[in-house]
Amino acid sequence: MSRFERVRGRLRRAYQSRQESPRADEGATNDALDEASEAARVASPAVPGPTAPPTAQVYGAEPPVDLHSSTSSRDDADVPHGLRIAAAWCWRLIVIGVVAWALVVIVSTIKIVIIPLAIALLLSALLAPAVGWLLRARLPRSLATAVVLVGGLAAVIVTLTLVVNEFIRGVPELSEKSSQGVRQIQNWLKTGPLHLSDTQLDRYIDEAQAWINSNTSNLTSGALSTAATLAEVLTGTLLVLFATFFFLRDGNRIWRFLVRLLPVAARWKVDDAGRAAWHTLGAYVRATVLVAFIDAVGIGIFLVVFDIPFAFPLAALVFLGAFIPIVGAALSGGVAVLVALVDSGPGIALIILGAVIGVQQIEGHVLQPLIMGRAVALHPLAVIIGIAAGVVLAGITGALVSVPLIAVLNTAVRRLAARRVPDTPPDAVVVAAQAP
Repeated sequence: MSRFERVRGRLRRAYQSRQESPRADEGATNDALDEASEAARVASPAVPGPTAPPTAQVYGAEPPVDLHSSTSSRDDADVPHGLRIAAAWCWRLIVIGVVAWALVVIVSTIKIVIIPLAIALLLSALLAPAVGWLLRARLPRSLATAVVLVGGLAAVIVTLTLVVNEFIRGVPELSEKSSQGVRQIQNWLKTGPLHLSDTQLDRYIDEAQAWINSNTSNLTSGALSTAATLAEVLTGTLLVLFATFFFLRDGNRIWRFLVRLLPVAARWKVDDAGRAAWHTLGAYVRATVLVAFIDAVGIGIFLVVFDIPFAFPLAALVFLGAFIPIVGAALSGGVAVLVALVDSGPGIALIILGAVIGVQQIEGHVLQPLIMGRAVALHPLAVIIGIAAGVVLAGITGALVSVPLIAVLNTAVRRLAARRVPDTPPDAVVVAAQAP
Protein backbone atom coordinates (compact mmCIF):
# COMPACT_ATOMS: atom_id res chain seq x y z
CA MET A 1 0.00 0.00 0.00
CA SER A 2 1.37 3.29 -1.04
CA ARG A 3 1.80 6.22 1.29
CA PHE A 4 -1.01 8.09 -0.42
CA GLU A 5 -3.52 5.32 0.27
CA ARG A 6 -2.50 5.17 3.95
CA VAL A 7 -3.11 8.92 4.33
CA ARG A 8 -6.50 8.64 2.61
CA GLY A 9 -7.51 5.78 4.94
CA ARG A 10 -6.61 7.85 8.02
CA LEU A 11 -8.71 10.79 6.78
CA ARG A 12 -11.69 8.46 6.12
CA ARG A 13 -11.51 6.96 9.61
CA ALA A 14 -11.28 10.43 11.21
CA TYR A 15 -14.33 11.58 9.28
CA GLN A 16 -16.34 8.50 10.31
CA SER A 17 -15.40 8.93 13.96
CA ARG A 18 -16.64 12.57 13.89
CA GLN A 19 -19.94 11.43 12.40
CA GLU A 20 -20.49 8.75 15.04
CA SER A 21 -19.70 10.96 18.08
CA PRO A 22 -22.95 13.11 18.04
CA ARG A 23 -25.02 9.98 17.61
CA ALA A 24 -23.45 8.43 20.68
CA ASP A 25 -24.08 11.59 22.75
CA GLU A 26 -27.70 11.71 21.59
CA GLY A 27 -28.19 8.09 22.52
CA ALA A 28 -26.74 8.64 25.99
CA THR A 29 -29.05 11.62 26.52
CA ASN A 30 -32.08 9.61 25.43
CA ASP A 31 -31.13 6.79 27.79
CA ALA A 32 -30.82 9.29 30.72
CA LEU A 33 -34.23 10.79 29.93
CA ASP A 34 -35.84 7.36 29.76
CA GLU A 35 -34.35 6.44 33.14
CA ALA A 36 -35.56 9.73 34.71
CA SER A 37 -39.07 9.23 33.29
CA GLU A 38 -39.19 5.68 34.62
CA ALA A 39 -38.08 6.87 38.06
CA ALA A 40 -40.71 9.62 38.05
CA ARG A 41 -43.44 7.11 37.10
CA VAL A 42 -42.42 4.54 39.66
CA ALA A 43 -41.76 6.85 42.61
CA SER A 44 -44.94 8.24 44.25
CA PRO A 45 -46.26 8.74 47.80
CA ALA A 46 -48.38 5.59 47.44
CA VAL A 47 -45.72 3.42 45.78
CA PRO A 48 -42.25 4.25 47.04
CA GLY A 49 -39.53 3.84 44.54
CA PRO A 50 -36.21 5.21 43.40
CA THR A 51 -35.87 8.98 43.39
CA ALA A 52 -34.07 11.15 40.92
CA PRO A 53 -30.61 12.39 41.79
CA PRO A 54 -30.32 15.98 43.09
CA THR A 55 -29.00 17.30 39.79
CA ALA A 56 -31.59 15.54 37.61
CA GLN A 57 -34.53 17.44 36.10
CA VAL A 58 -37.83 15.66 36.73
CA TYR A 59 -40.34 16.03 33.89
CA GLY A 60 -44.07 16.31 34.63
CA ALA A 61 -43.62 17.81 38.15
CA GLU A 62 -44.83 21.30 39.32
CA PRO A 63 -42.12 23.94 38.84
CA PRO A 64 -40.70 25.47 42.04
CA VAL A 65 -42.16 28.82 43.24
CA ASP A 66 -39.73 31.74 43.15
CA LEU A 67 -39.74 33.69 46.43
CA HIS A 68 -39.97 37.47 46.16
CA SER A 69 -37.36 39.55 47.90
CA SER A 70 -40.06 40.80 50.30
CA THR A 71 -41.16 37.29 51.32
CA SER A 72 -39.46 35.01 53.79
CA SER A 73 -41.35 31.75 53.33
CA ARG A 74 -43.53 29.77 50.94
CA ASP A 75 -46.63 30.87 52.93
CA ASP A 76 -45.87 34.52 52.17
CA ALA A 77 -45.42 33.71 48.50
CA ASP A 78 -48.87 32.09 48.40
CA VAL A 79 -50.50 35.35 49.61
CA PRO A 80 -51.40 37.72 46.74
CA HIS A 81 -49.05 40.64 46.30
CA GLY A 82 -51.81 43.27 46.71
CA LEU A 83 -52.97 41.73 49.99
CA ARG A 84 -49.40 41.72 51.33
CA ILE A 85 -49.04 45.42 50.49
CA ALA A 86 -52.41 46.27 52.11
CA ALA A 87 -51.47 44.35 55.27
CA ALA A 88 -48.10 46.12 55.43
CA TRP A 89 -49.80 49.51 55.17
CA CYS A 90 -52.40 48.55 57.79
CA TRP A 91 -50.00 47.54 60.55
CA ARG A 92 -47.81 50.58 59.91
CA LEU A 93 -50.86 52.88 60.11
CA ILE A 94 -51.89 51.16 63.33
CA VAL A 95 -48.46 51.84 64.84
CA ILE A 96 -48.62 55.50 63.75
CA GLY A 97 -52.13 55.81 65.22
CA VAL A 98 -51.03 54.34 68.54
CA VAL A 99 -48.07 56.71 68.72
CA ALA A 100 -50.27 59.71 67.85
CA TRP A 101 -52.82 58.67 70.49
CA ALA A 102 -50.04 58.35 73.08
CA LEU A 103 -48.78 61.84 72.18
CA VAL A 104 -52.28 63.30 72.55
CA VAL A 105 -52.65 61.65 75.97
CA ILE A 106 -49.27 62.96 77.09
CA VAL A 107 -50.02 66.49 75.87
CA SER A 108 -53.45 66.53 77.52
CA THR A 109 -51.91 65.27 80.76
CA ILE A 110 -49.21 67.95 80.96
CA LYS A 111 -51.04 70.69 79.05
CA ILE A 112 -50.50 73.05 81.98
CA VAL A 113 -46.83 73.01 80.91
CA ILE A 114 -47.18 72.52 77.15
CA ILE A 115 -49.60 75.43 76.60
CA PRO A 116 -47.43 78.08 78.35
CA LEU A 117 -44.39 76.87 76.43
CA ALA A 118 -46.30 77.10 73.14
CA ILE A 119 -47.44 80.64 73.97
CA ALA A 120 -43.87 81.53 74.93
CA LEU A 121 -42.66 80.29 71.53
CA LEU A 122 -45.23 82.49 69.78
CA LEU A 123 -44.22 85.52 71.81
CA SER A 124 -40.53 84.79 71.18
CA ALA A 125 -41.14 84.62 67.44
CA LEU A 126 -42.96 87.97 67.65
CA LEU A 127 -40.37 89.76 69.79
CA ALA A 128 -37.20 88.26 68.30
CA PRO A 129 -36.72 91.04 65.67
CA ALA A 130 -36.85 93.72 68.41
CA VAL A 131 -34.17 91.86 70.38
CA GLY A 132 -32.07 91.67 67.21
CA TRP A 133 -32.34 95.43 66.72
CA LEU A 134 -31.12 96.10 70.27
CA LEU A 135 -28.27 93.62 69.86
CA ARG A 136 -27.14 95.45 66.74
CA ALA A 137 -27.19 98.61 68.89
CA ARG A 138 -24.45 97.03 71.07
CA LEU A 139 -26.68 96.22 74.06
CA PRO A 140 -25.88 93.08 76.07
CA ARG A 141 -28.14 90.15 75.23
CA SER A 142 -29.69 89.88 78.71
CA LEU A 143 -30.41 93.62 78.86
CA ALA A 144 -31.88 93.68 75.35
CA THR A 145 -34.15 90.74 76.17
CA ALA A 146 -35.30 92.31 79.42
CA VAL A 147 -36.05 95.67 77.75
CA VAL A 148 -38.14 94.05 75.00
CA LEU A 149 -40.03 91.79 77.41
CA VAL A 150 -40.81 94.58 79.89
CA GLY A 151 -41.84 96.91 77.06
CA GLY A 152 -44.21 94.32 75.59
CA LEU A 153 -45.70 93.56 79.00
CA ALA A 154 -46.23 97.28 79.66
CA ALA A 155 -48.01 97.71 76.30
CA VAL A 156 -50.37 94.83 77.13
CA ILE A 157 -51.14 96.23 80.60
CA VAL A 158 -51.86 99.72 79.24
CA THR A 159 -54.18 98.33 76.53
CA LEU A 160 -56.11 96.19 79.02
CA THR A 161 -56.45 99.16 81.38
CA LEU A 162 -57.96 101.33 78.63
CA VAL A 163 -60.34 98.57 77.55
CA VAL A 164 -61.55 97.88 81.10
CA ASN A 165 -62.01 101.59 81.92
CA GLU A 166 -64.06 102.27 78.80
CA PHE A 167 -66.12 99.16 79.40
CA ILE A 168 -66.89 100.23 82.97
CA ARG A 169 -67.93 103.72 81.81
CA GLY A 170 -70.24 102.40 79.10
CA VAL A 171 -71.99 99.58 80.96
CA PRO A 172 -74.84 101.71 82.47
CA GLU A 173 -75.75 103.28 79.12
CA LEU A 174 -75.58 99.94 77.34
CA SER A 175 -77.77 98.31 80.00
CA GLU A 176 -80.45 100.98 79.52
CA LYS A 177 -80.34 100.63 75.76
CA SER A 178 -80.44 96.86 76.11
CA SER A 179 -83.68 97.14 78.04
CA GLN A 180 -85.10 99.34 75.30
CA GLY A 181 -83.95 96.83 72.72
CA VAL A 182 -85.64 93.98 74.56
CA ARG A 183 -88.91 95.94 74.63
CA GLN A 184 -88.59 96.63 70.91
CA ILE A 185 -88.09 92.93 70.28
CA GLN A 186 -91.19 92.13 72.33
CA ASN A 187 -93.22 94.62 70.34
CA TRP A 188 -91.92 93.16 67.08
CA LEU A 189 -92.87 89.65 68.22
CA LYS A 190 -96.40 90.87 68.86
CA THR A 191 -96.89 93.03 65.76
CA GLY A 192 -94.53 91.21 63.40
CA PRO A 193 -95.13 88.13 61.28
CA LEU A 194 -95.14 85.81 64.33
CA HIS A 195 -98.13 87.57 66.04
CA LEU A 196 -97.36 86.19 69.47
CA SER A 197 -99.75 86.99 72.29
CA ASP A 198 -98.87 88.26 75.74
CA THR A 199 -99.64 84.83 77.20
CA GLN A 200 -97.20 83.14 74.86
CA LEU A 201 -94.52 85.71 75.59
CA ASP A 202 -95.01 85.32 79.33
CA ARG A 203 -94.78 81.54 79.00
CA TYR A 204 -91.53 81.72 77.04
CA ILE A 205 -90.07 84.18 79.55
CA ASP A 206 -91.08 81.92 82.46
CA GLU A 207 -89.45 78.94 80.74
CA ALA A 208 -86.24 80.91 80.27
CA GLN A 209 -86.31 81.98 83.92
CA ALA A 210 -86.86 78.37 85.00
CA TRP A 211 -83.92 77.22 82.88
CA ILE A 212 -81.68 79.86 84.48
CA ASN A 213 -82.80 78.83 87.99
CA SER A 214 -82.23 75.14 87.28
CA ASN A 215 -78.71 75.81 85.95
CA THR A 216 -77.68 78.21 88.69
CA SER A 217 -75.84 75.44 90.53
CA ASN A 218 -73.88 74.56 87.40
CA LEU A 219 -72.96 78.18 86.80
CA THR A 220 -71.91 78.58 90.44
CA SER A 221 -69.81 75.43 90.37
CA GLY A 222 -68.15 76.66 87.20
CA ALA A 223 -67.32 79.96 88.87
CA LEU A 224 -65.91 78.13 91.89
CA SER A 225 -63.89 75.93 89.57
CA THR A 226 -62.55 79.03 87.84
CA ALA A 227 -61.57 80.49 91.19
CA ALA A 228 -59.86 77.23 92.10
CA THR A 229 -57.78 77.33 88.93
CA LEU A 230 -56.55 80.86 89.61
CA ALA A 231 -53.29 79.42 90.95
CA GLU A 232 -52.83 77.41 87.75
CA VAL A 233 -53.41 80.55 85.64
CA LEU A 234 -50.89 82.49 87.71
CA THR A 235 -48.37 79.64 87.42
CA GLY A 236 -48.89 79.45 83.67
CA THR A 237 -48.41 83.21 83.32
CA LEU A 238 -45.13 83.12 85.23
CA LEU A 239 -43.96 80.15 83.14
CA VAL A 240 -44.79 82.06 79.95
CA LEU A 241 -42.74 85.07 81.09
CA PHE A 242 -39.71 83.05 82.18
CA ALA A 243 -39.80 80.79 79.12
CA THR A 244 -40.12 83.78 76.78
CA PHE A 245 -37.14 85.46 78.41
CA PHE A 246 -34.88 82.42 78.06
CA PHE A 247 -36.12 81.61 74.55
CA LEU A 248 -35.21 85.13 73.46
CA ARG A 249 -31.85 85.14 75.23
CA ASP A 250 -30.63 81.55 74.79
CA GLY A 251 -32.85 80.17 72.02
CA ASN A 252 -29.97 79.47 69.64
CA ARG A 253 -27.95 77.68 72.31
CA ILE A 254 -30.96 75.59 73.36
CA TRP A 255 -31.58 74.55 69.75
CA ARG A 256 -27.94 73.57 69.18
CA PHE A 257 -28.02 71.48 72.36
CA LEU A 258 -31.12 69.62 71.14
CA VAL A 259 -29.61 69.03 67.71
CA ARG A 260 -26.45 67.53 69.24
CA LEU A 261 -28.59 64.82 70.85
CA LEU A 262 -29.39 63.42 67.38
CA PRO A 263 -27.19 61.08 65.33
CA VAL A 264 -24.45 62.84 63.40
CA ALA A 265 -25.89 61.91 60.01
CA ALA A 266 -29.24 63.58 60.85
CA ARG A 267 -28.01 66.75 62.55
CA TRP A 268 -27.60 69.00 59.53
CA LYS A 269 -30.93 68.11 57.97
CA VAL A 270 -32.85 68.49 61.25
CA ASP A 271 -31.08 71.79 61.93
CA ASP A 272 -32.02 73.05 58.47
CA ALA A 273 -35.67 71.99 58.92
CA GLY A 274 -35.86 73.50 62.40
CA ARG A 275 -34.48 76.88 61.34
CA ALA A 276 -36.84 76.98 58.35
CA ALA A 277 -39.76 76.17 60.67
CA TRP A 278 -38.71 78.94 63.06
CA HIS A 279 -38.54 81.40 60.16
CA THR A 280 -42.06 80.33 59.15
CA LEU A 281 -43.35 80.76 62.70
CA GLY A 282 -41.89 84.26 62.95
CA ALA A 283 -43.33 85.28 59.59
CA TYR A 284 -46.73 83.86 60.50
CA VAL A 285 -46.94 85.58 63.91
CA ARG A 286 -45.78 88.98 62.63
CA ALA A 287 -48.11 88.80 59.62
CA THR A 288 -51.03 87.79 61.85
CA VAL A 289 -50.38 90.72 64.19
CA LEU A 290 -50.27 93.14 61.25
CA VAL A 291 -53.46 91.73 59.72
CA ALA A 292 -55.23 91.83 63.10
CA PHE A 293 -54.18 95.43 63.62
CA ILE A 294 -55.53 96.43 60.20
CA ASP A 295 -58.83 94.62 60.90
CA ALA A 296 -59.20 96.31 64.27
CA VAL A 297 -58.48 99.76 62.82
CA GLY A 298 -60.86 99.25 59.89
CA ILE A 299 -63.81 98.06 61.97
CA GLY A 300 -63.01 100.54 64.74
CA ILE A 301 -63.27 103.46 62.31
CA PHE A 302 -66.82 102.42 61.35
CA LEU A 303 -67.75 102.02 65.03
CA VAL A 304 -66.47 105.53 65.83
CA VAL A 305 -68.12 107.12 62.76
CA PHE A 306 -71.56 105.70 63.65
CA ASP A 307 -71.08 106.45 67.37
CA ILE A 308 -71.34 102.84 68.53
CA PRO A 309 -70.54 102.44 72.26
CA PHE A 310 -67.47 100.46 73.33
CA ALA A 311 -65.69 101.27 70.07
CA PHE A 312 -62.23 100.76 71.55
CA PRO A 313 -63.05 97.54 73.46
CA LEU A 314 -64.76 96.12 70.38
CA ALA A 315 -61.77 97.02 68.22
CA ALA A 316 -59.50 95.32 70.79
CA LEU A 317 -61.79 92.26 70.66
CA VAL A 318 -61.51 92.20 66.86
CA PHE A 319 -57.72 92.43 67.20
CA LEU A 320 -57.61 89.42 69.54
CA GLY A 321 -60.14 87.46 67.52
CA ALA A 322 -58.10 87.84 64.33
CA PHE A 323 -55.46 85.52 65.84
CA ILE A 324 -57.93 82.67 65.27
CA PRO A 325 -58.23 82.58 61.45
CA ILE A 326 -61.67 82.50 59.83
CA VAL A 327 -63.58 81.79 63.06
CA GLY A 328 -62.24 84.50 65.39
CA ALA A 329 -62.84 87.42 63.04
CA ALA A 330 -66.42 86.32 62.39
CA LEU A 331 -67.23 85.94 66.11
CA SER A 332 -65.68 89.26 67.15
CA GLY A 333 -67.38 91.04 64.24
CA GLY A 334 -70.71 89.46 65.27
CA VAL A 335 -70.34 90.94 68.76
CA ALA A 336 -69.84 94.40 67.23
CA VAL A 337 -72.98 93.94 65.10
CA LEU A 338 -75.04 92.91 68.14
CA VAL A 339 -73.91 95.97 70.10
CA ALA A 340 -74.82 98.18 67.13
CA LEU A 341 -78.24 96.49 66.91
CA VAL A 342 -78.99 97.11 70.58
CA ASP A 343 -77.67 100.66 70.54
CA SER A 344 -78.72 102.10 67.16
CA GLY A 345 -81.29 99.76 65.63
CA PRO A 346 -81.28 97.37 62.65
CA GLY A 347 -80.29 99.96 60.02
CA ILE A 348 -76.95 100.86 61.61
CA ALA A 349 -76.42 97.20 62.52
CA LEU A 350 -76.68 96.24 58.82
CA ILE A 351 -74.13 98.92 57.95
CA ILE A 352 -71.71 97.59 60.61
CA LEU A 353 -72.33 94.06 59.31
CA GLY A 354 -71.42 95.18 55.80
CA ALA A 355 -68.27 96.85 57.13
CA VAL A 356 -67.25 93.69 59.00
CA ILE A 357 -67.81 91.51 55.91
CA GLY A 358 -65.93 93.97 53.69
CA VAL A 359 -62.93 94.12 56.03
CA GLN A 360 -62.82 90.34 56.27
CA GLN A 361 -62.95 89.99 52.48
CA ILE A 362 -60.06 92.43 52.11
CA GLU A 363 -58.16 90.50 54.78
CA GLY A 364 -58.72 87.11 53.17
CA HIS A 365 -58.10 88.04 49.54
CA VAL A 366 -55.59 90.89 49.76
CA LEU A 367 -53.84 91.22 53.11
CA GLN A 368 -53.05 87.60 53.96
CA PRO A 369 -51.73 86.60 50.50
CA LEU A 370 -49.76 89.85 50.27
CA ILE A 371 -48.30 89.87 53.80
CA MET A 372 -47.95 86.18 54.63
CA GLY A 373 -46.99 84.99 51.19
CA ARG A 374 -46.93 81.43 49.98
CA ALA A 375 -44.43 80.21 52.56
CA VAL A 376 -47.02 80.05 55.35
CA ALA A 377 -50.14 79.60 53.21
CA LEU A 378 -52.44 76.84 54.47
CA HIS A 379 -55.53 75.31 52.93
CA PRO A 380 -58.78 76.50 54.61
CA LEU A 381 -59.78 72.89 55.34
CA ALA A 382 -56.53 72.33 57.23
CA VAL A 383 -57.16 75.56 59.17
CA ILE A 384 -60.70 74.55 60.16
CA ILE A 385 -59.67 71.03 61.20
CA GLY A 386 -56.73 72.39 63.19
CA ILE A 387 -58.90 74.93 65.01
CA ALA A 388 -61.52 72.28 65.83
CA ALA A 389 -58.87 69.89 67.16
CA GLY A 390 -57.26 72.68 69.17
CA VAL A 391 -60.59 73.64 70.75
CA VAL A 392 -61.28 70.02 71.71
CA LEU A 393 -57.83 69.51 73.22
CA ALA A 394 -57.13 72.86 74.90
CA GLY A 395 -60.07 75.24 74.42
CA ILE A 396 -59.44 78.78 73.20
CA THR A 397 -55.71 78.46 73.78
CA GLY A 398 -55.63 75.40 71.55
CA ALA A 399 -57.42 77.33 68.82
CA LEU A 400 -54.79 80.07 69.04
CA VAL A 401 -51.85 77.64 68.92
CA SER A 402 -53.16 75.06 66.43
CA VAL A 403 -52.80 77.05 63.18
CA PRO A 404 -49.19 78.23 63.72
CA LEU A 405 -48.32 74.69 64.82
CA ILE A 406 -49.70 73.31 61.55
CA ALA A 407 -47.75 75.94 59.59
CA VAL A 408 -44.53 75.01 61.40
CA LEU A 409 -45.04 71.27 60.88
CA ASN A 410 -45.86 71.85 57.21
CA THR A 411 -42.58 73.68 56.64
CA ALA A 412 -40.49 71.23 58.68
CA VAL A 413 -41.90 68.11 56.99
CA ARG A 414 -41.51 69.57 53.52
CA ARG A 415 -37.91 70.56 54.25
CA LEU A 416 -37.09 67.12 55.68
CA ALA A 417 -38.67 65.37 52.69
CA ALA A 418 -36.75 67.50 50.18
CA ARG A 419 -33.80 65.74 48.55
CA ARG A 420 -31.27 68.46 48.99
CA VAL A 421 -28.11 69.09 50.96
CA PRO A 422 -28.63 71.78 53.61
CA ASP A 423 -26.46 74.82 53.63
CA THR A 424 -23.41 74.75 55.86
CA PRO A 425 -24.24 76.33 59.24
CA PRO A 426 -22.49 79.66 59.75
CA ASP A 427 -20.82 78.43 62.96
CA ALA A 428 -19.56 75.16 61.48
CA VAL A 429 -15.84 74.46 61.73
CA VAL A 430 -14.37 72.70 58.70
CA VAL A 431 -11.08 70.90 59.33
CA ALA A 432 -9.04 70.14 56.21
CA ALA A 433 -5.84 68.15 55.91
CA GLN A 434 -2.70 70.07 55.09
CA ALA A 435 -1.27 69.63 51.64
CA PRO A 436 1.95 67.53 51.55
